[in-house]
Formats: sequence, structure tokens, C-alpha cells
Amino acid sequence: MKIVVAPDSFKECLSAAAVAQAIGEGLQAAWASAGPRDEPLEIVPVPMADGGEGTVETVLAAGGGERRIVTVTGPLGQKAQASYGLLADGKTAVIEMASAAGLHLVPLENRDPTKTTTYGVGEVILAALDAGARKVLIGIGGSSTTDGGTGCAQTLGWRFLDEVGQEIREPMAGGLLARVRRIDRGSVDPRLAVTEILVACDVDNPLTGPQGSAAIYGPQKGATPEMVRLLDEGLVHLAGLIRRDLGMDVERMPGAGAAGGLGAGLVAFCGARICRGIESVAQTVDLAGKVVGADLVITGEGRLDSQSLRGKVIWGVASVASRFGVPTVAIAGQVSSSQEDWSSLLAGWLCIIDRPMPLQQALVEAPRLLRNAGEQVLRLYLLGRTNH
Repeated sequence: MKIVVAPDSFKECLSAAAVAQAIGEGLQAAWASAGPRDEPLEIVPVPMADGGEGTVETVLAAGGGERRIVTVTGPLGQKAQASYGLLADGKTAVIEMASAAGLHLVPLENRDPTKTTTYGVGEVILAALDAGARKVLIGIGGSSTTDGGTGCAQTLGWRFLDEVGQEIREPMAGGLLARVRRIDRGSVDPRLAVTEILVACDVDNPLTGPQGSAAIYGPQKGATPEMVRLLDEGLVHLAGLIRRDLGMDVERMPGAGAAGGLGAGLVAFCGARICRGIESVAQTVDLAGKVVGADLVITGEGRLDSQSLRGKVIWGVASVASRFGVPTVAIAGQVSSSQEDWSSLLAGWLCIIDRPMPLQQALVEAPRLLRNAGEQVLRLYLLGRTNH
């Protein structure tokens, strides 16, 4: 019997790998006492993520490999220590843009998205290419920037020219976009042409306008109303230049506004493809290949609610499993009391809490609760198989 265990992390509690391990221990316990003696049990742990914080750790846990540290230009021009994951195949890299240009790298009193740059993100991409990567998954949550990905593009060889045809050599930031008059391919790294770049993105905001990058996300990065106006005008200007000089229209593309327009920039300057975060991670760890031949898939996350089947990990895992006719059971720390109909994708769902307890106690006891839930799921599955 083959069971794939593909959960998300339980936020502020356990990593996805730790959740998968605890569930697996419960499955082993159930099999030892109730499983057929003449049939082996194969448990395939596949820790999952949706492209946000923890994606590198999760993908490395699922696919093997190592985390590598690289010194980059931080969002305010300071030196920063960023990291990326290089999978065991030596050809696939996983990057969280926030490690090089995240909001956490900018002190509260210095937050000003007209001055922050994605330059360091490009430096991480270059480091991954130098290491041999020819497929790159980039999670773009948690940014401090609104430069439309121009800083990242500079690192990769693109040139941004001003009104007198001079190259802007300082790292591009949101406040510099209005100075650009022409985009020049310069000496773009030729390896980009043979590298598949996937952008893990869970928002569908366009680049500009009332729902665009500056208006929706600028204030949380420190932008005043005047800065928001300036940034949006800069992004509108950039979108026009990309249309004229590159022959691409990225302005209204869903996800273009993610990470201060880095979504649009990666598409325009790197030939990237924007995907749902969970779909990108699932493809990178070859979830489909691991589900083939499985009898059961178990997934889970901290809370099962109306959002779980709208692009989050549970939805993504169950969608892959359904393509192969494999039933999926979801395990969660909390299950919404609303009468959601999850039966279209899930064969069943289970809350791990086995008695009334305060949240803090549930967090402490999560490994035990997950083991018990895993054991319960397999016992019920075996009972159903016997009855049929």
C-alpha cells in the first residue's frame, strides 16, 4: 500500500516536513497493528508550500539538496546575506525573493518603497545560474520594493537609459522609474534563454491602477499617499516602455503587481511564467509523479476553511490526486464550522484536536495530535477497504 503525505506547514507550530513526519509515524503505528501482514506499507512524504515564507525549506525537504548562502545588495543598497536552495538534481533552484529584498530587511523608520530595489534578487538568480540551475522557482511574497523588477533586471544585464541616453547605473528603485526613457537589452545573460523560470504568486493584482502594486501594497511598505501616486505613475511609465521596447503588454496581467511589480518584471525581462504558488511548488517537487500508483493521499494545513480550496495547499494537492483517481484526506488543526462542501475534492477531513484545549496547548501537543490523526485516518481507510 502506498500513501503520499503532502501537507503544508502548520504556521507558528511545525514545518511541513515535521507535519509529514508526525503523520507518517501515526500511519506506521496503525499499519503495525491493523495492516495486512502480507502487504508492505510505503509512505512517501512530500512536504508542500504555496510559494511564501518557508518555500525553500519545504522544497529542499521534499526533493533533497542544499541551502546556499550568497552576499547580495540589500533593498537599501546595504550588503545582505540571502540564500537559495539547489535541489539534488543540480539543475533546479528555489528562491524566496524576500531573502534578498524582503520588508524585514528594512528598519521601520527607513521604509520608503521609492528607494528600495530588487537588485539583490537578480544577484541570487545569477548565483543559481552559476551553480548550474536551469530551472528556477521564485516565491515573491514579502517584498519591500516597488521597482517593477528593474533592479533585478539590471543585475541580469538589462540597461535602463535616461533622457540623454546614459545608463542609470545606481540600483533601480521605484523613485527612478520616471527617469527611464529607453530599455536596452545590453548584455542580457544568455543563460536566461535556456532557463525555465516559474514565479510562485498567490495574488492576481495587475501592475497599475486602483488594484495595482503601488495602491494596494505600497502603504504597508511605508508609502505615503504622495509616494503611492509617484510609484503608480512610474509603473505606468515602465509598462509603456515594455510595450514599446520589448513588444510585451504586462500591465493588466494577473499577478503582475505582486512584489512591487516583480511579477511583471520577471515575465518581461526573464521570460518567466506566473503560476499559482502551490502549482509551482507541486511541479518543482514532482508531486504528480509521486502520486502515481498511490492508494491514498493525505494533506493538511493549520486551518481548513473556505479559502482552503481556493488555491491553497489542500486544493493543490487534492487537484493533483484527483487527476489520478486517488482519494485525498485533509488533516487540519482547525476545521471551519461553516457548512462548506469540500466533498468535490476531498474524500474526508479530520480535525486533529481530540478534546477541548487552549490554543497554546494545541501547539505544544501538535506532534502527538498529528500522529493520532494519521493513525485514525489509516484505520478508517483499512476498515472501509475490508467492508468493500
